[in-house]
This record gives sequence, structure tokens and C-alpha cells, in this order.
Amino acid sequence: MGLKVDWRRSFVTTDLNPYYDSFVRWQFHKLKSKQKIEFGKRYTIYSPKDGQPCMDHDRSSGENVGPQEYTLIKLKIDQNPLPEKLAKFNDKPIFLVAATLRPETMYGQTNCWLHPDIKYIVFETNENEYFICTRRAARNMSYQEFTKENGRVDVLAEVSGEELMGLRLKAPLSLKEHVYSLPMMTIKEDKGTGVVTSVPSDSPDDYAALNDVKKKEALRKKFNIKDEMVLP
Repeated sequence: MGLKVDWRRSFVTTDLNPYYDSFVRWQFHKLKSKQKIEFGKRYTIYSPKDGQPCMDHDRSSGENVGPQEYTLIKLKIDQNPLPEKLAKFNDKPIFLVAATLRPETMYGQTNCWLHPDIKYIVFETNENEYFICTRRAARNMSYQEFTKENGRVDVLAEVSGEELMGLRLKAPLSLKEHVYSLPMMTIKEDKGTGVVTSVPSDSPDDYAALNDVKKKEALRKKFNIKDEMVLP
């Protein structure tokens, strides 16, 4: 490659070299005094095990993977009484929280999707609200100041998707007054929040799944979905 390297010399750039360390400290103190730098937070890949950001070359796999920003859609449960598993959470607003990459399409929401076999949890946020989502999503939120203690989620209840079918919901921005939670078998527990808001006008998957529920009366009966929740 034509490199000229003197392999006889080494240079330690950590605090094991007090001279270099003091030079770096001087630089940062100087920049801080001139208000050129400040302390703060940014989105990054974080290792709960190590308690610090986990940069590209620190990972055994997943190099070049960056943070993925989602928008949470708060679908408020708007019915009385609440299902048995949620009855004790009537003292504060309670939401199914869906994650979306396309918040601009929310005007077309027709329903909410849940996987019948996924275990969802209820936890309380800093805003004195209850959120329902997967355990994994709640843990991610806990590192983004959603919970009182950084990195800790107090699980108040665990409930299966099947027990949450047919909930009447208020969907923000939707042209419909209410939408309902319906079953979708392709939802992944390790993606988003496990709660999916449905916009058939912009998603072929949503369109196909909604047609399935409309056409299959046996599917509606299995999950106690009333006709008026999906028809017309």
C-alpha cells in the first residue's frame, strides 16, 4: 500500500498516558468554557448489559446498524366497563400504543391489529398514563425517559392479545369516531411495539388482513369480534 510506518513507536491515548490524557482534558475544558460543547443525550445503540452506548466496532454482530425512530400512536381505550384483566386500570387514561414509520397516513386508520398469542404488558408512564405494548418495547421506552426510573419497567399486568380483541378505541387523527382491535397473525413481537395501527389505503398487508376478517365469520366468532366492528 506504500505506507511508511515506524513500528518501534507506540502511543497510548487513554488515561494510562497521563500526559496525553491531561492534554485532551484541557481541550474539552477549553471548549466547554467557550460554550462550544455541552452535555446532552442523543439516540444511539445502547447496551443495557454494559450500561453504555455500544458503537459499531464494539459489537460482535450488527455493525452499521443505527437507531430506528418510530412515532407512537396512542390509541385510547374508550369503553366501559374495561375487560376483566384491565378493570383495575380505570383511574388513569389507558392506551394501546402502536409504532409507525408513516404518521402522515394516520387519517386513514380503520382498526388496530394485535397478535392473539403475543403477551402484552401494562406499565405506567411519567405522564400518569398506562401503556399497553410488548415487554421489549416497554424496555426500550424506559431508556428514553418514559418511566420514572431509567431502564426499569414496573410490569403492572400481563395480558394476551386474545384478551384484548374487540376493544373500542379512539385513534388520533382518524376520520372514524371509533376503531376496534382485531387479530393479525403476522405481527412480530421483536418489531415495533407489537401493536399495529391499520391503514388499508396505504398498506397492502392491512388491506388483505381486514378483508380476511370481513370474509371469515368463523374468525370473528373465535375472537368475539362483532360484525359492526368490521362491516361494512
